[in-house]
Amino acid sequence: MAGTTEGRRALVTGISGQDGSFLAELLLERGYQVTGVIRPAAGDRLGASEHLRGRIELVQGDLLDPLGLAAAVASIRPDELYHLAAPSFIPDSWRDPGRTLAAIAGSTAALLEAVRERSQQTRVFVATSGAIFGAAGESPQGEDTPCRPESPYATAKLAAHQLVGQLRAHDGIFACSGILYNHESERRPEQFVTRKITRAAAAIKVGLEHELMLGDMSAIRDWSFAGDIVRAAWLMLQQDRAADYVLASGVGHTVARFARVAFEHVGLKAEDYIRADPSLRREIEATPPIGDPSQARERLGWEPTLSFEQLVGRMVDADLRSVEADLRGLRLPSRSDARAGALADQPAPRPDAPG
Repeated sequence: MAGTTEGRRALVTGISGQDGSFLAELLLERGYQVTGVIRPAAGDRLGASEHLRGRIELVQGDLLDPLGLAAAVASIRPDELYHLAAPSFIPDSWRDPGRTLAAIAGSTAALLEAVRERSQQTRVFVATSGAIFGAAGESPQGEDTPCRPESPYATAKLAAHQLVGQLRAHDGIFACSGILYNHESERRPEQFVTRKITRAAAAIKVGLEHELMLGDMSAIRDWSFAGDIVRAAWLMLQQDRAADYVLASGVGHTVARFARVAFEHVGLKAEDYIRADPSLRREIEATPPIGDPSQARERLGWEPTLSFEQLVGRMVDADLRSVEADLRGLRLPSRSDARAGALADQPAPRPDAPG
């Protein structure tokens, strides 16, 4: 295991997202100097990390700008680099597979090359995805499961995963691939199906909404708490030897169960309020996407802090506080109405993006 973390420098892509915010909190608690990479077009917006403004440094970089990413690595020369940023809406990858491959695999290659050429002491974590296994034919999936990706997004994540292993073996850099399954929190954007459910449960409870439209309720996902997942990522970079790990709960749940737990948390029955919308249905995977985290548990000593039920309850509680604030007039009155319409009408992304 690596020694003291006080004063270490960490560079984090995707700092404004759910995972980046939890990771930044963890690193700051351990005495790191944290620098987040933000897109020039984003201005100074920190998204989910807004509450950390003033505690983290910022540097500009874009996933489609290899030179800019390399410059960020060269200027910071971090002890640890966490590459979390990636487009996560799978349907978009079908519309523009070239851009998806460049943003995911291209950015990973640029960062790994920059470490090799300009900052060899840097330890690298790259967030890949359980989607790389695709139609693997076995469930749960472990580190040695065959990869048969079924979308351009998954193909790009597999390319990133393989690049990590190849440059680790060829150049000796300390690089790890975290094969992330679904992980959630109250910081997940509202268009994702999990937040769509928890937000609706809260809004229906207080009378802001009356029903929730969902697609196929039989879809299975392996859901974990995002804070637990980034802690596993940190543990991976504290080891004496770099290796890849599946990061998951190891248990699959249907969308129907997620909804049932969410509504029960506020004393409601999901079946009384959920309506089926055929337009939201998507093809169900032949191989249930469930990860086997046994190696992470055994080698990293990693254990989740939140159960599935606790995770869903945490998300519902956060949304309940938010909608109650809406009712008290602490937000713009029109925002609740707009959000309620989005919940009913907007198709939710497939819930298999890492963060």
